Amino acid sequence: MAGKHVARALIDDVTASLLDNLYCLAKQYSHNKKEAEKLIKNIIKIVIKLGVLHRNGVFSQEELNYSEHVKNKLHMAVMAVISFHEVDFSYDRNYLISALNESHKCLQFIVSKHLTEKSLARIDSVFQFFTNDHFLDAIFKTNSEYKDVVSRIVSDLNKAIDNGDL
Repeated sequence: MAGKHVARALIDDVTASLLDNLYCLAKQYSHNKKEAEKLIKNIIKIVIKLGVLHRNGVFSQEELNYSEHVKNKLHMAVMAVISFHEVDFSYDRNYLISALNESHKCLQFIVSKHLTEKSLARIDSVFQFFTNDHFLDAIFKTNSEYKDVVSRIVSDLNKAIDNGDL
């Protein structure tokens, strides 16, 4: 990935590791290097654009309130992913998809007035990937072939929580 080294210079080690492991998971699941690269690039672009919009103070109070809701729902989704991985037979696809879909809907509301259709489509593609029934079932099934990479992702998520980043 051309921008990978640039992104690494701008983010902390935990976030870099998380993105690397998400890339590995996406590549292993999709068997498509380009699709995995595109997913990670879209995540990076979305986060950067959100940061720029926030720093420039373009969000209304209502949009800021929705952003808190997005943060809470994403935090719930992260905690669910950790739990699903660490506690056998706790996987609840509908719960996770619901939390992600609600985050997606609120995020679209927040940025719809500020970003282009192309950027909105990037957001859609990221959420579509992570809410795919087959993907979620594959990574959380007992003895999943993705267990090692999911373990690394969960470790990164736990470190990010411990650091106060999530």
